[in-house]
Amino acid sequence: MQYETILFERRDRVGVLTLNRPKQINALSLRLMNEVLDLLARLEQDRDLGAVVIRGAGKHFCAGHDLSEMTGRDVKAYREIFDTCTRMMNAIQALPQPVIAQVQGVATAAGCQLVATCDLAVAAEGARFATPGVKIGLFCSTPMVALSRAVGRKKALEMLLTGEFLDAEEARLFGLVNRVVPADRLADETLALARKVTQASPLTLGIGKQAFYNQIDLPQPQAYAYAKEVMSLNALAADAQEGMCAFLEKRDPRWTGR
Repeated sequence: MQYETILFERRDRVGVLTLNRPKQINALSLRLMNEVLDLLARLEQDRDLGAVVIRGAGKHFCAGHDLSEMTGRDVKAYREIFDTCTRMMNAIQALPQPVIAQVQGVATAAGCQLVATCDLAVAAEGARFATPGVKIGLFCSTPMVALSRAVGRKKALEMLLTGEFLDAEEARLFGLVNRVVPADRLADETLALARKVTQASPLTLGIGKQAFYNQIDLPQPQAYAYAKEVMSLNALAADAQEGMCAFLEKRDPRWTGR
């Protein structure tokens, strides 16, 4: 697929996906979301890739859906937009490799949803987050799904009901991002975190990421029943046996991805 709205490059075992519509504040057009879905399907098969960073071109991360595609349409068209967005968010969490949002400027509406969806997030000190749909008559219902799973209910509802911005430090305190760093260090700090993640077995990362999302909303007894089975099967993997032996023998493990 010929990509027109995104860029992709590799830095060692880290892939960097750039939303490349800076004049539109990297708005999530239907084409952009389909291009991201195509790329993620390709990355899923790349066992040499250890982590993915999602960033925005220009001054901002992402302003959410492209409102030029949102007026004067019928319900079928709106369903296609939100279905495609939902598939993209689900694909990010289904990807075996950890995905890290690198956030500068604003991340609003579905852009805030994208940050909440990514496994980890690093924000520049000046970054701001909001779900302002209520201000234009279109409640941020799909962003609400990811946001309410990343921050507490009261803060999520405050953001959704008022549409007010959250600054980077508040976003960290409420669990929307992991780290806040100086703007001139954002790219380096995000890449460093991604490279730290890639030091683990890619097989183990994939197993663990999938297990996390599968168990997170289960009642505790079912979560333990599921997790103990996952861990039992994980222990049979060659990388698990290698890792445990390496620890006991006080040497670095040699991962094979099996």
